[in-house]
Amino acid sequence: MDRTPGPPKAGRDQAEERARPPGRLWRATRTARTACATARAHWMFALVCTAGLALRVLAELAYRPALLYIDSVKYLAAPDGSEPEGYRILLRLLDPLGGLGLVAAVQHGFGLAMAGAGYALLIRRRVPRWLAALAVAPVLLDAYQLQLEQTIMPDVAFETMITAGLVLLLWRRRPGLPLVAAGALVLGAATAVREIGAVLVVPVMIFAVLIVPSPLTSRRWRRRTGWAALAGACFALPLLGYVAVTYGVTGHLRLAGNGPSPEYGRTAAAADCATLKLPADERALCPSPALTLRLGGVDGLLHNPQSPGLTVPVPAGTTREQLLDSFSVAVLRQQPLRVVAAIARDAVRLFALTRDGSPEITAMSRWQFQTFYPTYPPGFTMTVFTQLAHQNGGGDLVAVEPIAAVLRGYQLDGGYTPGPVYALALAAGLSGSLSGLRRHRSFRAVDKELAAACTLVTLSAVVLLAGSDAFGFSWRYQLPAVILLPLAGALGCTAVAARIAAARNSQAAGKAPAGPTAARTATGGTGR
Repeated sequence: MDRTPGPPKAGRDQAEERARPPGRLWRATRTARTACATARAHWMFALVCTAGLALRVLAELAYRPALLYIDSVKYLAAPDGSEPEGYRILLRLLDPLGGLGLVAAVQHGFGLAMAGAGYALLIRRRVPRWLAALAVAPVLLDAYQLQLEQTIMPDVAFETMITAGLVLLLWRRRPGLPLVAAGALVLGAATAVREIGAVLVVPVMIFAVLIVPSPLTSRRWRRRTGWAALAGACFALPLLGYVAVTYGVTGHLRLAGNGPSPEYGRTAAAADCATLKLPADERALCPSPALTLRLGGVDGLLHNPQSPGLTVPVPAGTTREQLLDSFSVAVLRQQPLRVVAAIARDAVRLFALTRDGSPEITAMSRWQFQTFYPTYPPGFTMTVFTQLAHQNGGGDLVAVEPIAAVLRGYQLDGGYTPGPVYALALAAGLSGSLSGLRRHRSFRAVDKELAAACTLVTLSAVVLLAGSDAFGFSWRYQLPAVILLPLAGALGCTAVAARIAAARNSQAAGKAPAGPTAARTATGGTGR
């Protein structure tokens, strides 16, 4: 045995101290190694996220301090009650700090945050990394998304609140009541940003029913009903609070007043005036197809000053809103199929291979990058926009043509999510939702809960898009599809794959030869 004495203990400690890197350097090295390992594992997401960040920097440089649209005036000027106040709260918080440029920067940050949250959620739900990265690529790279992030409009904030609510509901495989309540509250609060968010109460309550543990007791449906009622109540709570405040200020029980009879545009554009039976006072409200196209479709019938809905004389003893409501009800009662067909024609526009304009819908150029700073005369000229920008902490409105040309070329040459991708994602989402309906002994609880998550996201996309199309088609109103449909497709593919794997496992178990234990059980023996 070798008994050669080693170096003194104090000497060994000093040698180890000299060999060991300093504490800060060691921690920094370990952090860098962890970051590199994470980047290697999620390289595809890191790549598309970097590209999305670069595009957002270009948008910030191309249009300073931000882009303004016709409806931006509703949020930057004095409130007139025509739109919900939720987005104006964000503007009031950011305007004093950095003006409109900061608002646009924060909205770009929202876009990146939505992609990160969606990717993290999909990874937690066992979606493959490559598929999760592809699912969040649209929100990072779609030029229509980028254009609205640069515009002073509430759509990106609305998207962000929807994403936050869904992440809260789906972060855990089986969320408890606190998470269900929190997610429903956030989604309900999104209605204060855009009114169409009210339709999300349907998928929220259905999801609450699906995720309730279902023991074999007679109280199962009573418990599910209680969870659904709680989700619905939490969703409605922000709406009721907002309406109560609005009533105290304006005396009206409503979220906003978007003008008289917003359904008039849809029903007037779809009506067959030759066969429609109307009172004499309402006959002039029914436009010819030529007039509808000249005015700009549904949107023009609602907002063009030459629209019959705004020019027809109102009889004594009634209001314009009552007159338009009566006309809309007559069309819905006598020609419901024409209205449904018109909505369906608009709904399938999202799934077209290319983005083509049409005189029947709002001009698509409004949501496209231009090589100049866009204005909308006669009412919204550069002078009007510049005054508005200066009043809200912004400088002169500038478009840097070379950078703007790059963004416009990117958008027009395919920098958007193709319609067939949305169609495939919707089909996958519906398939994944249906995969949880039929129970099988080999279908694990985790797979059933994945199908419930797929149902929530898919149904949220469907009700939002269909609800918007019911009043009128605009590419702006299709924006939630950028985040919701790809997420639904990724969850749907994973849920279907889990169902297929469960079926194969069941078949393999059925074909497996009976072992000694099975043989003894079949003969009634105990094996002793």
